[in-house]
Amino acid sequence: MRSIHIKQYATPDQYELGELPSLAVEHPTDILIKVHAASINPIDVKKASGISKMILKDSFPYKLGYDCAGTVVDTGSQVTRFKAGDEVFTRLPECHRGAWSELARSTEEFVALKPPSLSMEEAAAIPLACMTALQALRRYDGDLAGKTVFIPAGLSGTGAFACQLAKKIFKAGKVITTVSTAKVPMVKELLGEGVVDDIIDYQKSDPKSVIPSQSVDFIFDTMGSAMDYLTLMRPSGAIISIAILPSGDGLQNSGLMRRSPDKEDKAPVPFPIRMVLNAMDRIRVFRASRYGVNYASIFLEPNATDLDSIRGWVEEGNLKSIIGKKADFKDINAVRDACTEVYNGKGGLGKSVIVLI
Repeated sequence: MRSIHIKQYATPDQYELGELPSLAVEHPTDILIKVHAASINPIDVKKASGISKMILKDSFPYKLGYDCAGTVVDTGSQVTRFKAGDEVFTRLPECHRGAWSELARSTEEFVALKPPSLSMEEAAAIPLACMTALQALRRYDGDLAGKTVFIPAGLSGTGAFACQLAKKIFKAGKVITTVSTAKVPMVKELLGEGVVDDIIDYQKSDPKSVIPSQSVDFIFDTMGSAMDYLTLMRPSGAIISIAILPSGDGLQNSGLMRRSPDKEDKAPVPFPIRMVLNAMDRIRVFRASRYGVNYASIFLEPNATDLDSIRGWVEEGNLKSIIGKKADFKDINAVRDACTEVYNGKGGLGKSVIVLI
């Protein structure tokens, strides 16, 4: 099968499209998916560059991609929720990474039926980003209804879903976001009327000078800048970051370290790294606690249950995908360009998608 891969840790300009051994159902719990579209996430390109090589050893050739949508072509004997021909979407677990390929393999716990109203490209843009936003918002200790939520980078892949979820699902009273000057008029156009209440042009204004002190209940940190905004937080508020490594213990327990379909089979985080990450996390927790704020950094834990909930919200009209660039799978230069934009973290809009069919 054709797959976008690397032969050693590399930046997007070195990604290759070539033949790799095909996949088949090997275990009773396997689901084999013909990939129609896959999305590009920061973790795809950052991890491929070797950012986590001190923590997790990878084998080569290394297949890229976690998110995809496609059609089930075969299932193992113990699979009960899916059959050949079903249209599905998934965030593949680490042990089955390789969404940017003609075929992908997963298990039922990570796969859900695709929202019927969405194209394959729109569905492929959802899993990692939307589940991450959902799990972050759930970490607020209490009800977000009527509360003030600050989500920097509201037109990023994850930020766009977070804004929609905060307002339409969690019923936040006020949603605040930041975008560049050129994107200010796009917020209402792309996310819909009433999703974001306050739009801050970060190129013209510092959010700390615009947002009143002690007025924010929850910050979803997409940029790694959460500690800069502590003065904005109400006591008993919460900050959840997806842009800073979690504690060493949190990393050890995360799905990133999972080496096989067995939930308990996890690679060990090297002890010195685990201790350093624990110490850094405790410092951030302590700094936040001085303001009465709860702080945590999380990794996504992919699962079919959340995808099923998201499918329902999409069909109810409460969530939609924001697609930025589309790259043809067969055009490796176009794929490299789209991945470079995600890698650099500048100028992107919504989710970039690789189209296979």
